[in-house]
Amino acid sequence: MALNDIPVILSHYKLLITEAPCVKMRELDGGQLVPVVDRNTNEEQFVVVLFAKARPSEGRRKSKGEEIKVNLPRDPGEGFEEGDYVELINPVINTYEMRGDDGKITASGLWFKADGLTPAARLISTSAA
Repeated sequence: MALNDIPVILSHYKLLITEAPCVKMRELDGGQLVPVVDRNTNEEQFVVVLFAKARPSEGRRKSKGEEIKVNLPRDPGEGFEEGDYVELINPVINTYEMRGDDGKITASGLWFKADGLTPAARLISTSAA
């Protein structure tokens, strides 16, 4: 059983673009790569690779972070390059599982999806001079 579009709160993570958004591709049986398109809108879907690292907070161990791929329903627009910090618009996770011929689960996991990207809000430090 797969769970779909589970809302996820990532506000306690810094999200750094490690691979700029690009058209999502899939491989056909013959090895040819073709763009993935939305069945309803016929728009090309995009993918962005982010490095997600927990923001420091008291009482929590330092996190090494994790690279995640996020599917986007369309081109997020200009201005999203490698090294930029971003926030996801309406991020969700989805689960999947694959079964062998015997019905047993052979693989399972999750994948991220969002409606788009927005530049991350800059935190301004206010310290006494």
